[in-house]
Amino acid sequence: MIAVTARMSVSRRLGAALRQVSSLPNYSYPKEVKIVEVGPRDGLQNEKNIVPAEVKIQLINMLSESGLQAIEATSFVSPKWVPQMADHINVMHGIKRFPNVSYPVLAPNLTGFQKAVECGAKEVAIFGAASELFSKKNINCTIEESLQRFKEVTEAAKEANIPVRGYVSCVLGCPYEGKVSPSKVAEVAHKMFLMGCYEISLGDTIGVGTPGSMREMLTAVLDVIPAKALAVHCHDTYGQALANILVALQMGVRVVDSSIAGLGGCPYAQGASGNVATEDVVYMLQGLGIHTGVDLKKLTEAGAFICKALGRKSSSKVAQAMCKL
Repeated sequence: MIAVTARMSVSRRLGAALRQVSSLPNYSYPKEVKIVEVGPRDGLQNEKNIVPAEVKIQLINMLSESGLQAIEATSFVSPKWVPQMADHINVMHGIKRFPNVSYPVLAPNLTGFQKAVECGAKEVAIFGAASELFSKKNINCTIEESLQRFKEVTEAAKEANIPVRGYVSCVLGCPYEGKVSPSKVAEVAHKMFLMGCYEISLGDTIGVGTPGSMREMLTAVLDVIPAKALAVHCHDTYGQALANILVALQMGVRVVDSSIAGLGGCPYAQGASGNVATEDVVYMLQGLGIHTGVDLKKLTEAGAFICKALGRKSSSKVAQAMCKL
């Protein structure tokens, strides 16, 4: 009798557990995700020692061979502010351009845009912020002033039939203001979208976001911009990047920014570690059965190359694990 009662008790607990599992959200993931590789620009721009143009060119070529669809090549900003990108002309002229691969460049103002076009750029990006203080520290102007500069770029790009991608930084937190309102993120992103940016990349610049804050922010942005026009750009300061990306995928985002070997950081945010590693993102997406078109082995070879050139260990967990296999 006791045994029968025990079996019934176990059966009830098992049934309850199964009902709980079946009640969990059945998330739908995209069949394909585009990865925008930002290592050659965002990843290297804050390196203290100047990386030779030849190294950058070889890195970009190796990344192209891995199957990536978009590789951010360089930045057309004043060498006075970003000396690491002073070789942008040499880089643009030196890389091998693979078919079906785009090589966007950062062009924050009209002068930068014009120089980028002269070097053969076929896509440009503009860089704004959802935080007033960060905007002033990063590009020395208010958000509204930055939008006026960007409007000049988008209008010139429209005439030249060149697509423009928009970045919004500090979408989940600012080193100066703390928490950033999701409504402010939505407002800035929407203005950039209306002025002609075909895609808006939402950046957790200092890596303080969590899946909860990511969901809250995206909910606000999705009210004004369709998911197909959004990307996420996550830093891994608190180890939350992959979890945050997973939430974005669940909410319909199909474009993810990442950096080879986890290179990068933010010069205006003390302690902000690098971007999420491309190798780790690809590994996670493959595990979800999501197509990226990227060869993970070739990707890790590119990561090993640049880490050797920089004299450092890769920040990619996948790269570290594969080296030990």
